[in-house]
Amino acid sequence: MAKKPAPTRATGPLHFEDLEPHRFEDLVRRLIYDFRPWRQLEATGRSGSDEGFDARGFEITTSATAPVDSEEDEAAVEDLPDRVWLIQCKREKSVAPKKLGQYLDAISADEAGRLYGIVFAAACDFSKAARDLFRTRTGELGVAEAHLWGKGEPEDMLYQPKNDDVLFTFFGVSKHIRQRSLSAEVRRRLAVKRKAQRVLEGSGIEVLVRDAGDERYPFPSENETDKVRARRWSIYRFEDCRHDGLHVLWRRHLAFIDDDGVAWDFAEGMDDASPYKNPWRTEEDDQLIQKHDEVRVKAMAVWDALPEKNRAWLEEWLVLPYENVIDIDEKGDEWFEGPHIYVVDFDRERGPFRRYTHVKLATIGQWSSRQAPANPKTRVEKFARMPKAEGEGS
Repeated sequence: MAKKPAPTRATGPLHFEDLEPHRFEDLVRRLIYDFRPWRQLEATGRSGSDEGFDARGFEITTSATAPVDSEEDEAAVEDLPDRVWLIQCKREKSVAPKKLGQYLDAISADEAGRLYGIVFAAACDFSKAARDLFRTRTGELGVAEAHLWGKGEPEDMLYQPKNDDVLFTFFGVSKHIRQRSLSAEVRRRLAVKRKAQRVLEGSGIEVLVRDAGDERYPFPSENETDKVRARRWSIYRFEDCRHDGLHVLWRRHLAFIDDDGVAWDFAEGMDDASPYKNPWRTEEDDQLIQKHDEVRVKAMAVWDALPEKNRAWLEEWLVLPYENVIDIDEKGDEWFEGPHIYVVDFDRERGPFRRYTHVKLATIGQWSSRQAPANPKTRVEKFARMPKAEGEGS
């Protein structure tokens, strides 16, 4: 009966391919600022006549970048020219090995002789074959250092704390802002949890869960055929505060658990989770309650005839996330005097609750209670089955 929890949401991939070509060049240049100690970093691609250079960097050669064995060598280092880097940027959806080779072939032998390093960045992923070709061809050009950046490399850099401002500038995403937002959200969840523990202390208290945005309260629209589903407020029995939210009772059935702890059954036609007082009860509700009471009497007769060790309850709780709770009014009003829980994110199918429920199937023994999984495959027939509605499967 329990539904699997939905997977946690994760940050989606960054869409480099959506950037205008010059903006992609700007992004790569921003990321490369602290890649080396540059004397100068030129945005040559902006001129429209780049001669193969989208950016050109002049790296300062120091004793930290050139090996020295003596004071004479250290003095010689000071006279070394800057190292020249070629930075090429291709905002393309794909770069096959053949095409990558063509880009490298466009670098003349004279130009390659003046280069110390190459950074080739593209807004796509590179295959292993492309990476192998890049390593081989740049080696043939005599380049000391060569770096091939696909989508993964810039994305890794952007998510480093030092590049948070770059991430925000180009994609409107900020981990720092998100962390501050997350911190505020955690504090709000804890405030809701503490108030719930204080106001709703003790399981079994009835609460009204209501959509804060439903202005029809307390009067459902007259033209709605299914008023219970149409209105966005309902009464539940509060059970407990847990790690994933407030748990409220949704269903409660008489049940059976066999001695083996595997076979089980429950009374389909009765449900003790219904609230004791409901000012929105309709004539249809009264008819259902009357039918429920008749079924319950029969189910109770079966349940009472079971050995006490096999008597059980099947209970199912809805889970209300703390983040969906705006506030809790402990005083209520003239329609419902119990606590009102104001909620947001009201889904048409599941209301404000999580996509999964919490199910417990356990015997009644206080000191020797046994639990069993409510597995449909191991269900036997102890209680009468309810007739299937037209269109339902067997």
